[in-house]
Amino acid sequence: MTTEQILSLTEKEPTPLYVFDLGELSRRIAYLKSVLPEKTELCYAVKANTFIIQKAAELVDYLEICSPGEYRICEALSVPHEKYVISGVNKQAGFIEELVAEKSPIAVFTAESKNQFFLLRDAARGRKLPVLLRLTSGTQFGLDEADLFEVIRDYKDDPYIDICGIQYFSGTQKNSLKKLKRELDYVDRIIRDLKEQFSFETRKLEYGTGFPVSYFEGESFDEDTFMKEFSALLSGMEFKGTITLEVGRSIAASCGTYLTKVVDTKINCGERYAIVDGGMNQIVYYGQFMAMKHPKIRLLPAPGKTEDPAEKDSSESSFETDDSSENDAGTSDWNICGSLCTINDFLVKKYPFPDLNPGDILAFESAGAYCPTEGIALFLSRELPGVYLLHETSAFHKVREQIPTERFNSPVPIE
Repeated sequence: MTTEQILSLTEKEPTPLYVFDLGELSRRIAYLKSVLPEKTELCYAVKANTFIIQKAAELVDYLEICSPGEYRICEALSVPHEKYVISGVNKQAGFIEELVAEKSPIAVFTAESKNQFFLLRDAARGRKLPVLLRLTSGTQFGLDEADLFEVIRDYKDDPYIDICGIQYFSGTQKNSLKKLKRELDYVDRIIRDLKEQFSFETRKLEYGTGFPVSYFEGESFDEDTFMKEFSALLSGMEFKGTITLEVGRSIAASCGTYLTKVVDTKINCGERYAIVDGGMNQIVYYGQFMAMKHPKIRLLPAPGKTEDPAEKDSSESSFETDDSSENDAGTSDWNICGSLCTINDFLVKKYPFPDLNPGDILAFESAGAYCPTEGIALFLSRELPGVYLLHETSAFHKVREQIPTERFNSPVPIE
């Protein structure tokens, strides 16, 4: 997204807000397809960002849905039902029965426990449900290896459940190819044992890769080499059935930008602070710790102010001070704080800017995954940010107004 596009939008629309660039989303998915082995399928985990579902559904093979709410969003967007993978540790009987009774073709379901397996079997009602058994990685998710083997032993030829394969996921931000190889070798062994012990042919493996995303300055990650080596691991597997990679963060992160405006600046006890109209309730980066790491941020100065530190006369700074936070490059270290009125509301600490003034826009990049939904949205009854999609035509489409939240926190109705 260009500077001109950001300024054009923020001149008309109130900050804070999110922009999701659908052109970047398309490029990202195309890149993943280009570096993965041929015929590898992609499943987008919609919990990463529900606002880009419609475009993602056009470009990937499946959507992973983990709640009735996510399902209703997909239904409202008329996403083809055959693209659904219904996942999640809490599957409610009424929701499953609704899916089975009303829709055709039937979505793929995951079973994360023996109880879930029997819930699906009871809901089948004469229809044969395609099911992936989730194998635990040692967490609360999925079936223990012994339970998975027992289910396949007893129900591999069941008239109501078609056990089509295995789902496996062990976490996010995995940048160790050795760990990924260990996981793929483990799944290969499970699939081989199932065939040897029960003559069970695993047709599909859905694997949550947890591909890493570089959020912070100074991180070195050669994604092209990483993906080439990972693709070789997939090609080298003994398993030759269909491989579906479940990807959320790696698909969505790069398409998002969070825009927030500086509303006040000050120096307290020798530290520079900029207060913005957003906050830590609206921007979340995986791996950020006490706001110490520096995400990629673009400064768009308020009208009439130059962005180039070389053109800035230090005498024109907002602060007349011999401050030790002044850097050799003509920048100063700034603490960026939000509007939540808690001392914990730091978006980033000691970030070098040439200067900051009220009216400046800060654009936080790589904000497309989880940022809009993981934050403590209702704290202090601040508004939910507006959401905009940037289409390939360079046109913005508002998909959500800023939403006041006081009515959600009030014990009495508020109009």
